[in-house]
Amino acid sequence: MSDRPDSDHQWWYCLKHNAPEYGPGCPGKYRLGPYPDEATAASALRIAEERNEAWEEQDERD
Repeated sequence: MSDRPDSDHQWWYCLKHNAPEYGPGCPGKYRLGPYPDEATAASALRIAEERNEAWEEQDERD
């Protein structure tokens, strides 16, 4: 039994199609996630940008 979540029942953001997708969808190399719901998956690029900015700020402080 795997500890990995079941990707067939989760939301992802597809970088190839620039859209949220549910379930297996496109290969992992094109996806961000998983996310708990479609709305959060739709915000994936904004979330990634905010996280990158926070990490850059942290690196500058260190």
